Amino acid sequence: MATPALERSGTVSIGASVGAPRFDSVDLVRGLVMVIMVLDHVRAYFTEVRFDPTDVAQTTLPLFLTRWVTHFCAPTFIFLAGASAWIAGTRRTRGELARLLLSRGLWLLLLEFTVITFGWYFNLLMEYGLVAQVIWVIGASMIVLAGLIYLPRAAIAAIGLALVLGHNLFDGITPERLGAWASLWRTLHVPGPLEAAPVLLLYPLVPWVGVMALGYLMGPVVFSHMPGASRRLALLGVALVAVFVLLRAVNGYGDPRPRLVDGEVVALAMSFVNLTKYPPSLLFLLMTLGPALIVLALAQRVRGPAARFLVVFGRVPFLFYVTHIYLVHALAVFAATRQGLPPSSMLIAPIRLPDGYGFGLPVIYLVWIGVVLLLYPLCARYARVKERSRAWWLSYL
Repeated sequence: MATPALERSGTVSIGASVGAPRFDSVDLVRGLVMVIMVLDHVRAYFTEVRFDPTDVAQTTLPLFLTRWVTHFCAPTFIFLAGASAWIAGTRRTRGELARLLLSRGLWLLLLEFTVITFGWYFNLLMEYGLVAQVIWVIGASMIVLAGLIYLPRAAIAAIGLALVLGHNLFDGITPERLGAWASLWRTLHVPGPLEAAPVLLLYPLVPWVGVMALGYLMGPVVFSHMPGASRRLALLGVALVAVFVLLRAVNGYGDPRPRLVDGEVVALAMSFVNLTKYPPSLLFLLMTLGPALIVLALAQRVRGPAARFLVVFGRVPFLFYVTHIYLVHALAVFAATRQGLPPSSMLIAPIRLPDGYGFGLPVIYLVWIGVVLLLYPLCARYARVKERSRAWWLSYL
């Protein structure tokens, strides 16, 4: 999902122009986190649970892990979107890259608030407003990055690091304190319904813009064939994980939700990694991007049928993202009828599922596997079409 807004991220060696083979490790990692993402959306539409699965006071370990593992998806998407912007720039002028980012960003915003939002609701009332999630923030971050690329790399690094490292300093500022500026503050930092528009904004821009900017700076390493590049990625990933463990152990800055210090071992362990996603705290990003970089480094050595299976999804991320929303939601409507509910009861976003509806984790995992397998032939066929065709409009899909 991270690079559908850019052109197919065909791999080129650093400094080359066009024509080199794809960098399958990036597609593999992107495909892996997209498959994991589907699990979260199946859980959201099929669950029998009516509380936050990461609520340590109520959850079980299997339920917690089912939700927690999906936290790795958005940071990886957005980081790789930045890296893909860099590789796209190796065969364009800076002005061409800026126009590419701007046009793709605007296209993603349009689709987020039309096709994708309808997929969540299956109705035109849209009771909670237009839904602004990961596609919105990727598109908006691309628009910002279109301006940032004109700055020196040191300036981009300073901005990216400031947003990622420092945004938790402003957690105490609530939109209500800002009056007419409340919607702007929500857009930047606090999730929730906008006061100025019928939009449910779940992904504020900060610090995601910083994550994309840092991904852009890491592009030369992510897409490098040079010896030692994967080792650098792995070492950086290990360093991020180590910083996360240290800061979380101190229980100070980096997340507005302190960890538990007393209780059972399982509850303490869940609390240690139960971090704030909306917006993603510094510790959340350290915990997710660190392992993502390690997996990205290891993926360069992975071969075999499972790897090829995941690469297919990573090559057609936007198609996979949109179609899985419609398929999961349609299956949920069907499942509700099997439980004696009218189809209309599920023509709504999964924020509030109807009473008497839902399934346990075994069914959720079976539906997840089924959705992924059902979408594979379509994605494989479309991946072949994109590989053979040079039609410009395919880069928008």
